Amino acid sequence: MLAAGGTGGHLFPAFALAEELQRRGLDVDLITDMRGDRYGSGFPARKVYQVPAATLASKSPLAAAQTALALARGTRAAHAIIGAVRPAVVVGFGGYPTFPPLMAARLRGVPTVLHEQNAVLGRANRMLAKRVTGIATSFESTKYLDGDLTAKSRFTGNPVRQVVIDAAVKPYVASDSGDAFHLLVFGGSQGARFFSDAMPPALAKLPPEIKRRLIVTQQARDEDLDRVRSAYAANEISADVAAFFKDLPSRMAAAQLVIGRAGASTVAELTVVGRPGVLVPLPHALDNDQLNNARRLEESGGGWCIEQKDLTPERLSSEIARLMAAPETLAAAAEAAKRAGRPDAVARLADFALEIAARGLAGRTGSSA
Repeated sequence: MLAAGGTGGHLFPAFALAEELQRRGLDVDLITDMRGDRYGSGFPARKVYQVPAATLASKSPLAAAQTALALARGTRAAHAIIGAVRPAVVVGFGGYPTFPPLMAARLRGVPTVLHEQNAVLGRANRMLAKRVTGIATSFESTKYLDGDLTAKSRFTGNPVRQVVIDAAVKPYVASDSGDAFHLLVFGGSQGARFFSDAMPPALAKLPPEIKRRLIVTQQARDEDLDRVRSAYAANEISADVAAFFKDLPSRMAAAQLVIGRAGASTVAELTVVGRPGVLVPLPHALDNDQLNNARRLEESGGGWCIEQKDLTPERLSSEIARLMAAPETLAAAAEAAKRAGRPDAVARLADFALEIAARGLAGRTGSSA
């Protein structure tokens, strides 16, 4: 049984693991929060269960009490589901929506694995870490994962879906002067507003000969679509702007440069496909998880981290012009990103989860004997 909240950062690696486990002939169920599959991914599960959950939105006593009440209701519901399904192992992908299923599994004596997608162990995961059987990490070192926790942790990498693996087959093609230059811009539901505000004026500042080379694919919120499209049209920049792209991995593979946030799934997909990225971490995050993710990519040579507070339209325009004029720099970054990718992460995580399940089965068999 997989446990993942209805955000892409948690749902996509769970999706990848479900695909892998089914390839191995195993039944997979998903237990999620009440948002369900907001991304319309058609999650590959035998059955999808929904239980109440909540994220701590503020430090006020009322908010804390409301969150605790929702998590208690979710744990009670998950306890009944796990008792009926009797999974061999429950794998959680982080965030507060994972809390009820993993706690219920612990109460039922079912082995548990917690997967951390970021370079920082999140708040909910720090609460769960001591209570789970095993911890899988996406980075070789993870902030706040230390002491006794390291003994039960394993570096697996962050799983990506099969469509990403398929897209990774396409080699990077440098764009020389005069060639079309494919620029992909996306930032997830939380980050698209900044790019809607910043990208059109930044690209408008480019010289006409550079603008003529651009083919832009950009994600934008529904309420921003018309103004972003109009801004690009006014500057005669070829652009495909939409709220969601189902074929995003193939568009990433076609890009010479990707500009986006630094969520864990973005970094994982960027490195598996092997494309250079300018990453702008979501500011004001409590754990600075995206900043840590972006810095790890920059350290590998696979991209550049620029904090939002430092990224004016003028600087963004300058960076894009500089990189477009240096195809060898982009090609080297693409190669470095590819080296940092872990296309085998899903197999490694599946192996770890089944190992934990086998230990639990052996323990139950031994105790019954």
